[in-house]
Amino acid sequence: MMDMSPVGGKEGQSPPNSKKTSKKPKYSRFSQQELPAWKPILTPGWVISTFTVIGIIFIPVGLASLFSSEKVEEAVFRYDDTCLPSSDADNAVAYIKSATTNKTCTHKWTVEHKMQAPIFIYYQLDNYYQNHRRYVKSRSDKQLWNKASESDTSNCSPEDKTKGNAPIVPCGLIAWSLFNDTYKFSMNNKDLTVNKKNIAWSSDRGSKFGPNVYPKNFQSGELIGGGKLDESIPLSEQEDLIVWMRTAALPTFRKLYGKIETDLEANNEIEIVIQNNYNTYEFGGKKNLVLSTTTWIGGKNPFLGMAYLVVGGLSLFCAIGFILLYVIKPRPLGDPSYLSWNRNPGILK
Repeated sequence: MMDMSPVGGKEGQSPPNSKKTSKKPKYSRFSQQELPAWKPILTPGWVISTFTVIGIIFIPVGLASLFSSEKVEEAVFRYDDTCLPSSDADNAVAYIKSATTNKTCTHKWTVEHKMQAPIFIYYQLDNYYQNHRRYVKSRSDKQLWNKASESDTSNCSPEDKTKGNAPIVPCGLIAWSLFNDTYKFSMNNKDLTVNKKNIAWSSDRGSKFGPNVYPKNFQSGELIGGGKLDESIPLSEQEDLIVWMRTAALPTFRKLYGKIETDLEANNEIEIVIQNNYNTYEFGGKKNLVLSTTTWIGGKNPFLGMAYLVVGGLSLFCAIGFILLYVIKPRPLGDPSYLSWNRNPGILK
């Protein structure tokens, strides 16, 4: 007699491939891509209108950006070569590392056009790769924010601890290489005040550098680093450090040094006293001092305006080209109702 029980099991038991063991996904219109979709048809009218609108919007924006950029007054002075004495030109590295040489140099500058306050002071470094993987990782964000984490220096080698195994705060190569050139400005034998408040991002001051974290054992390692920090001031108020530790993405970059909040008139003679302390000679870097005003678009940046003009001009050129092509060699458009997604599936054969 033939056995009529379920295959692979006894009567009353579920088969192995039942619903409970199935890996079939739960049905939904989303997972089966059955949701309604918009499938636009790019007719000549739509294409020409789109390119025309882009051109009409982009070209005025580009012209406004270029005009605003041209209104920015900017002065750039390279001083790593002019501040190097001719007698030390062949041994620049030894000169900059020496603790006994006088590294002060003076530069006279005559203002060409009126510069309205605030006048932003930047230092610009060239051939300086702050984006190097090891350099970027050489810091401790926990240590910078929380005093209880000052011993967290696992990523900071070789600037993690002193010879006595005491933690360095702030640790790491970024803080260790802090820029330490200084600038002093005077006009008519009167010093121009340089405001160094609020030069760092408020988000950095408020959420990355702790108000109760103070420098400790900084620049006490074997390697000779850059600037030093006041151990009586918390890291959240050491804005030169905060600006420096926001690493740059490109090998040529500018960082804000301070602001002159006095208007400079045309033909004013400014005396700039520079302390040339930072060692860029060892890796062939360059140092520039930049003074710049700003407009609604920021500093001098002609690239943004040119980019808008190029995109807007190409869009108008394409629009005119499509218009001529449509007029000279028109092509009959098909009836959209015959497209497969517009037809009734029930009448397909």
